[in-house]
Amino acid sequence: MFNYQQFRHIPAPGWQLGWSWAKKEVIWSMVGAQATEQGDCSKFKSAPPHCCKRDPTIVDLLPGTPFNQQIANCCKAGVIKTFNQDPGNAASSFQISVGLAGTTNKTVKMPKNFTLRAPGPGYTCGRALVGRPTKYYSSDGRRVTQALMSWNVTCTYSQFLAQKTPTCCVSLSSFYNDTIVNCPTCSCGCQNNITRPGSCVNDNSPYLQSAINGPGKLTGQPLVQCTSHMCPIRIHWHVKLNYKDYWRVKVTITNFNYRMNYTDWNMVAQHPNFDNITKLFSFNYKPLTPYGGRINDTAMFWGMKFYNDLLNQAGPLGNAQSELLMRKDSETFTFQKGWAFPRRVYFNGDNCVMPSPDDYPWLPSASPLTKQPWTLPLLVFWTALATLLAYYV
Repeated sequence: MFNYQQFRHIPAPGWQLGWSWAKKEVIWSMVGAQATEQGDCSKFKSAPPHCCKRDPTIVDLLPGTPFNQQIANCCKAGVIKTFNQDPGNAASSFQISVGLAGTTNKTVKMPKNFTLRAPGPGYTCGRALVGRPTKYYSSDGRRVTQALMSWNVTCTYSQFLAQKTPTCCVSLSSFYNDTIVNCPTCSCGCQNNITRPGSCVNDNSPYLQSAINGPGKLTGQPLVQCTSHMCPIRIHWHVKLNYKDYWRVKVTITNFNYRMNYTDWNMVAQHPNFDNITKLFSFNYKPLTPYGGRINDTAMFWGMKFYNDLLNQAGPLGNAQSELLMRKDSETFTFQKGWAFPRRVYFNGDNCVMPSPDDYPWLPSASPLTKQPWTLPLLVFWTALATLLAYYV
C-alpha cells in the first residue's frame, strides 16, 4: 500500500483493508499483517487456515512483532505517513499465502469489492486492474523472481464521506487592528446537550477528568472543550509585524480535543506571498505547486522531530506555534482588504472553516499604511486660500 497523498496520512489506529474473494479461496498464512476474523474453517480437519472468510478484513501488525513474522514496511500499527513528510514511511506491506485459488493465470481470479478504512470511512476503492507482474529481488540482488499476477487498486478520499461536519477552523488577528476575528460560530457543531450529551466539557469543570475517561474513550469519540466553534483544532493566523522589506506572521495551532494527540500533524495554507518565504521558526516547510512551477502559493508545514511533531491533547501543552518571515513583493504586497490573510487552510488534509472575508481585520481609516486621504490636501488648500484672502484684505 502506497500513500501518494501529499498531506493526508493514515493515523492510529491504522488502516483496515478488505475485499471479497472471487471463488472459495482461503488464506493459509500471513506475514506482516493479520485477518481480524478467522471465519468458519470447520471443513479443514488438520491444520486450519489463517482465515476462511469470503470477505476478509486485514490489519497491520504492531511494532515489536517477532522478526519471523515481519516483512519490509510492515508492523507499524497501520500508520502510514504522508508522501511529503516522510516518503520512507509512506508505504505498508504484507504477504499472504492463498489456497484454493488455482495455479495459473487462467484459474486465478481477481478479488473484488475492495474497501479501505483509514481508520474510519472516507475512502472509495475502484475495481482491481491487471498490472505488470511484480518482480522481487533476492537479498544479494543477484536473482529476480516474478509474481504470477499483479493487480492494482486505487482508493480515493472524500472529506464529505468521512464526516458530515468540519474538524478545524481558522481565526485571524493583526497588529494594525484590535479586532480578533474568531472562528465562525458552530463551525464544527453547536453546543447542544440535548441532542449531543457529553459532546463537550469546560476546561474548568470539576468533572473534566471523569468525562475524559468516560465511555467514549475506548472508541475514540472526540471530547472537545466547549467553545463557540466546537472544533477539535483551531488555527490562528496573526499578522505580527511590518518591516521595510519584510513582514512577519505568527501561526498558532491549538488542540481542543481532550482525547486525541495528533502525531506527525501537518498544516497546508494558501497565500500569494508564500513564494517569498525567507525564514521559518520551529516548523518544517515545503512548498507545494499543484498548478505547476509557475505558481507557488501553497505551502505545507509540520512539526520538528522530537520537538513539536506531537500536538498534545487539549490543555496547557496542547498547542504548537511558529513565525513566518516573508519578503515583500512591491507589485502585490498590501495590508488592504484582508490580503495578508490566508485564502485556504487545511489540517491533516481536512479543509478548515474560514471566517467571512467581510469580517477580516481591516486597516483603520487613519492608518499610515493606507493611501493618504483627500481630507489633508483639502485642508491645506483652504488654509492657504484663507491666508491669501487675509493678506489682500
